[in-house]
Amino acid sequence: MILISKNLLPKGYNGLAIYPFMILKSKALKQNRVVLNHERIHFRQQIELLLIPFYIWYVTEFIIYLIKYKNWHMAYYNISFEREAYNNETDFNYLKKRKFWQFLNYMSK
Repeated sequence: MILISKNLLPKGYNGLAIYPFMILKSKALKQNRVVLNHERIHFRQQIELLLIPFYIWYVTEFIIYLIKYKNWHMAYYNISFEREAYNNETDFNYLKKRKFWQFLNYMSK
């Protein structure tokens, strides 16, 4: 289910996936295939990890990278879930061929 709300999203973010809801900053983004694909990749990740473990893992990685880089954006972009989503958001067949727990291949070394 897609919800539109510019107030629920942090500044600089276009979308947010909290299964089963996709929150978009504007109605126009409902037509943006890249944003939709990015958020659908997050849906798959969340389903694989049974939701709550996904959020715990996500926040844990974010905190680790925030401590490491001391930079919000660098921490965010280094989260394995985000790396997978950003690297594959323009591949509209990605979810058809994606392997189970593929995000593990995007963990920083």
